[in-house]
Amino acid sequence: MVKTLMFQGTGSSVGKSVLVAGIARALTNKGYKVLPFKPQNMSNNAAVTVDGGEIGRAQALQAMACRVDPIVHMNPILLKPHNVQGSQIIVQGKVWGQATAREYQEIKPKLLAYVVDSFNLLKQKADIILIEGAGSASEINLRKNDIANMGFAQAVKAPVIIIGDIDRGGVIASLVGTHAVLSPEDLKLVKGFIVNKMRGDLSLFTEAMEWISHRTQWKNCGLLPYLDLLQDLPAEDAADLKATIGLGKTEKLHISILLLPNIANFDDFDPLKYDSNVHLEFVPLGKAIPAYSKVVIIPGSKNTISDLNALYKTGWDIDLKAHVRRGGYVLGICGGYQMLGRTISDPLDIEKSTLKYIDGLGFFESDTVLSSEKYLKEVKGNLIFDHIRCNGYEMHMGQTIHNRTYRPLVYLENLKSEGVISDNGQIIGTYLHGIFQSNEVKNRLLDYFGSKGDYINASEHVEKILDRWADFINSNIYVDDFILSW
Repeated sequence: MVKTLMFQGTGSSVGKSVLVAGIARALTNKGYKVLPFKPQNMSNNAAVTVDGGEIGRAQALQAMACRVDPIVHMNPILLKPHNVQGSQIIVQGKVWGQATAREYQEIKPKLLAYVVDSFNLLKQKADIILIEGAGSASEINLRKNDIANMGFAQAVKAPVIIIGDIDRGGVIASLVGTHAVLSPEDLKLVKGFIVNKMRGDLSLFTEAMEWISHRTQWKNCGLLPYLDLLQDLPAEDAADLKATIGLGKTEKLHISILLLPNIANFDDFDPLKYDSNVHLEFVPLGKAIPAYSKVVIIPGSKNTISDLNALYKTGWDIDLKAHVRRGGYVLGICGGYQMLGRTISDPLDIEKSTLKYIDGLGFFESDTVLSSEKYLKEVKGNLIFDHIRCNGYEMHMGQTIHNRTYRPLVYLENLKSEGVISDNGQIIGTYLHGIFQSNEVKNRLLDYFGSKGDYINASEHVEKILDRWADFINSNIYVDDFILSW
């Protein structure tokens, strides 16, 4: 019989995603067939699956922790915000529609069938399914049509562990408050709690753990110390990127990444942060691009026209032109690639922006027209530099047409080309996400930008972190006890 356990939080960013990944690796290392599941995720940081769809990046990391390929059923509902109030809705990997936050509340009951269908498909392939909730378990204003937390737990009768984050403060009140607002029916599903990210002497919180357990009648499943090593795992939310801002000039290859308001797929750059001779700096809106940058990356965007308009308003277009005059490099990926051309137009109102047309940065003689068709495919070919094998994936809406011939970045297997390089070699545009995931490609591109030295294999590095995280969890929590006893 398949065992299931759902992890819900007292709030967002309490460590649910990373904790599920660590427990998944711990159980996988014990010989169990483990699969991750998240009914609903909200993120513009998506991953392409082996079955040709897209899911939240956190579930792709959890699949890696389980040593399996990610598939769409691990995250059947993915919301990709395109403005403050509205999101594109991805159902089982494909675009299903779009809605405002209020409209989505009425749509959710229709989506529950897809969620349960995906869950049942996973149950046929696993010994254990670890389920991750979204946001807070105590959002009673959203409980009526909920499919992400207790609503889903009730649909499949999954036992629940509540996660609290002591590093944020108020964890006792958060856990006890969650107990206070949950309905009696939902409380029946909660079996225990974990307090996450404890710094310092664990014994100082022992009494509090016992008090919480007594007050809630939930099992004390453990107190997890803070682990710095987890900072090296891929970030799920753009808010997490702000911790790397403003570290200043170094002797390393300095790469500045523009922190666009609607930045998407920023995990493209995770492989770069492990190399000791590379320094990444995420530049927030309103701050000048550092003059000491050797490379400036314009990342993907969920709302390209709006983000390009923001880029102009903050003066980054002037900084970029000065950067190129100084001999610096510019790399545009996906939406950033579209911004490098002459124009971007949105005649079908795909992005739901007040602007339907905008002039591009003009580095390439190209025009982009956004369309309703979403290009979502794996790409294989050879990097133009030394013909190194190159893999990545396209995930965009719209086509870019060049009005003259440029040197390509990649020669594809179908004899077509992908990406462009300017005549002076300083400007590169590509639709390929994940281009730095290949160690050889990453190293060659860093060499091209002027970095020298020993490079770290990013995939191997993340694998080692997952194993160390799993061992750390095992040393602080008896995983078998609270996973397999229910």
